Amino acid sequence: MKKVPYLVLSILMLVSCAQTKDVSNTDNNAKKSNESYWQQHVDYTMDIDVNGYQYNGKQKLVYTNNSPDDLDKVFYHLYFNAFQPGSQMDVRSLNIKDPDRRVRDRISKLKPNEIGYIKVNSLKQDGVAVSHETVGTILEVTLNKPIKSGESVTFDMLFDAQVPVQIRRSGRNNAEGVALSMTQWYPKMAEYDFQGWHTPPYIAREFHGVWGDFDVTLHIDKNYVVGGTGYLQNPQEVGHNYEDKSKELKLPKGEKLTWHFKAPNVHDFSWAADPEYNHDMITTNSGIDLHFFYKKTMEAKYLKNWKDLQPKTAELMDFFSENVGMYPYKQYSVIQGGDGGMEYAMSTLITGQRNFGSLFGVTAHEMAHTWFQFLLASNESLYPWMDEGFTSYISSKASNKILERNRENPHAGSYRGYRTIVNRGYEESISTHADRYNTNWAYSTGSYSKGAIFLAQLEYVIGAENVAKGLKKYFNDFSFKHPTPNDIKRSMEKVSGIHLDWYLNEWTQTTHTIDYGVKSVDGKTITLERIGQMPMPIDLEVVYTDGSKESFNIPLRMMRGVKPTSATILKDWGWAFPTYTFDVSKDVKSVVIDKSGLMADIKLENNTYPASSR
Repeated sequence: MKKVPYLVLSILMLVSCAQTKDVSNTDNNAKKSNESYWQQHVDYTMDIDVNGYQYNGKQKLVYTNNSPDDLDKVFYHLYFNAFQPGSQMDVRSLNIKDPDRRVRDRISKLKPNEIGYIKVNSLKQDGVAVSHETVGTILEVTLNKPIKSGESVTFDMLFDAQVPVQIRRSGRNNAEGVALSMTQWYPKMAEYDFQGWHTPPYIAREFHGVWGDFDVTLHIDKNYVVGGTGYLQNPQEVGHNYEDKSKELKLPKGEKLTWHFKAPNVHDFSWAADPEYNHDMITTNSGIDLHFFYKKTMEAKYLKNWKDLQPKTAELMDFFSENVGMYPYKQYSVIQGGDGGMEYAMSTLITGQRNFGSLFGVTAHEMAHTWFQFLLASNESLYPWMDEGFTSYISSKASNKILERNRENPHAGSYRGYRTIVNRGYEESISTHADRYNTNWAYSTGSYSKGAIFLAQLEYVIGAENVAKGLKKYFNDFSFKHPTPNDIKRSMEKVSGIHLDWYLNEWTQTTHTIDYGVKSVDGKTITLERIGQMPMPIDLEVVYTDGSKESFNIPLRMMRGVKPTSATILKDWGWAFPTYTFDVSKDVKSVVIDKSGLMADIKLENNTYPASSR
């Protein structure tokens, strides 16, 4: 896909309406097509009958075209079709240099009763049958008549599906025995925005969706406990610890229970079910119900970890709400399931047989995704670093505080991972589409580690307080929208007053590296050199021969400003100059570049004088 210049992204994205405070009022998110910012809107009503590992569904989808364009086609994602021999996910895993250990060659070996599929049996547009074709994981729909700008249409669909053996994210009977991990399980309308349709084939990366309301009814074996997205509408008719204990249960006769969920203003809906789930619930100080679903048949040590996790999850909710923005829904569910950890609307699926540190860590990371993957909802195919990286950044801070680790740099692991891949020659630009990295290693290190460093290193560039304020501004300005890289840059610029176009370009669109060194010290004269291609401002600590110390800051000229600092500010350094020389007041004993460790310099041994091996 041809990249749109960030200047164009800025023009398209900056004009927006104030964020709604009531997520149930989706009208506030509908944009008239003549405004500079717009986004599509969907309303799903689904009725699903589950029989073992197969289910059939009725889906009514009201689609509102808020774009300035008339649409003659629409596209749905059919994610379960990836779990079939010969699919693009299968072939990609068989050919990539470092396949995901959970996938490897497993899809190629699936039998007909083990594969996943979603088969669309009929589709109507406003009551009239419409032409459609399934192409891998995408349903291509040629409309009877275009959906005009500002118009809403109704699609009615009947479909059958089979849950695949658990391989990646979704599936049945995962490694810990969870029966149903139901994610990416329904025909999902693809996103259409200022860049056009987003219809990548599903090959195991992540997702992009349209904001809307979901009304989902599940008919499933009465012994199954269900948890996931949304608010249960009929707790007294299902029980399983959802019910109001002061009221009488009204369980229906028969072999199945009917579960009715509603989820306002989300862009996905997921659920999980198992007959052996414990279902616990606690309520946070701010009134959010936290639900926990985990198998009661686990070893006692794991059951204890799940109990101990619950108050810590409440602390996580408070931390993210305070440091990014208020969680706008009334519930969140932590569910044992899936194949590791994965975030969804109002919920996460995580594997549960872990020591406490691991269980807390995966919960912290997946819950933090709620703010970046779900509420800010950047396009994870195009900008995975804006989701995985920012999530890693804030969850590391949360873990450092809540677990009282007191680490000076809680992001040190991200820096180690980044330096390793650079030194081994596998780094790729993080502007690469998520599906098309040469290796999974390059994708994961770029998205998680380099994405986290984007914010951690900004603390070095513009100051930690400005980054904290900028993150909140970013959330306030762009939640319930789909921000682009330019939007996080502009939020930080508006808070700090510092120009950051160079930073966004160098860090996210190139593989330029940072390498500064102390070239020479001669009495009172210090000369620094820029060896790497990426320029940076420089923090410097000088120790004089008499034992006294002085800190200096050398702004980068392109910044057109300087961060808040108590250091002595020197003349700025133009990036084109390879060296920088200045005099100090006394004879120099030692010099250290960036004692904070927040600058991702790839060669630390030349950052000191006398040279060190750090």
